[in-house]
Amino acid sequence: MGILGGNQQNEPMHYGEVFGAWSFVTVAKGLVAAHQTALNHAGDEELQKILEEAIDAGKNEIKQVEALLKNNGVGLPPTPPERPKANLDDIPTGARMMDPEIAAALSTDIAAGLVSCSQMIGSATREDIAMMFGQIHTQKAALGAKVLRLNKEKGWLVPPPLHQP
Repeated sequence: MGILGGNQQNEPMHYGEVFGAWSFVTVAKGLVAAHQTALNHAGDEELQKILEEAIDAGKNEIKQVEALLKNNGVGLPPTPPERPKANLDDIPTGARMMDPEIAAALSTDIAAGLVSCSQMIGSATREDIAMMFGQIHTQKAALGAKVLRLNKEKGWLVPPPLHQP
């Protein structure tokens, strides 16, 4: 067999895979904390459910990618503390994030995650790493579709100017 042709788990990660996976975990940990904070500000029940789904998905992604890094002897990035639950009514109106803002930020986070997964898929030489990020990409795309549908149903989607020929 040629180079990198044996059992994938026995092959070393290249520097791009290490940096990409480590960066992915770093950002995912920050997003879990940010989404926990956003959950405290969200008033819409459907948005709250999607935020909870995003938090759970993020924690699962972190667990998967951290296991890869640990198995390859890579140190892990720090984890921010869990955000406590807050009462929405305790947040002053002027200081509160509004539901459309939260949904737009969540859409942006998902879109950035899709790009990150695609980059990892394209740069990986280990099929197991490419497959892992392919699965995460598929899950993110499904969540992104839910957020898009919610944005449309609630009237929160602000489309760019439409091109009229």
